[in-house]
Amino acid sequence: MTKQTTESPFDLLVVASFLDPEICREVISEIRRSPAAPAVTYGQGGPGSVNERVRKVERLEPSRETVEYVTRRLLEYREQVGEHFGLNLSSCEEPQFLRYRVGDFFVAHQDGNTGLVRLDTDRSRRISVSIFLNRHSEAPEPDTYCGGSLVFSDWRAGRKFRIEGETGTLVGFRSETTHEVTPVTYGERFSIVSWYG
Repeated sequence: MTKQTTESPFDLLVVASFLDPEICREVISEIRRSPAAPAVTYGQGGPGSVNERVRKVERLEPSRETVEYVTRRLLEYREQVGEHFGLNLSSCEEPQFLRYRVGDFFVAHQDGNTGLVRLDTDRSRRISVSIFLNRHSEAPEPDTYCGGSLVFSDWRAGRKFRIEGETGTLVGFRSETTHEVTPVTYGERFSIVSWYG
């Protein structure tokens, strides 16, 4: 099911059940056992640098089959994403599998298409996507997380919009849109991120 978020002041594409909840549980089970490393902070220091004042999250390494499955799903949906945003999208970056533990976060930032950062990804990224593998909860429950909201903001207009994760849901937005992940306060937040160009 695809819908534009009508209550949002931002141009968002929300696709419920982009990934089946059972597949999400299988992916979480797999990546919990996979190697992890701190996710790099783009535009900070040299290649591969980590600045935990800007971004604190682990990047997990699932099996090649899992990466290929998610990449295939993203490519299958590329045309619909492009139509929603009025763009001709030709590619999709390899997805990143992320785990936010209690206290982990990512400060407000843009993913690309701004001209502010001199990285190849800044020039090629047009649409960012985040896929929630587990759901947000207001109170601690098994297999959920608290905090860890995906928040969109426009400081010039004084606007903010918060999305609480639902298992299997994809959220797409223009890569120049300012967004952040608030600190997780309970559990582990699992997600997949990628970018269309």
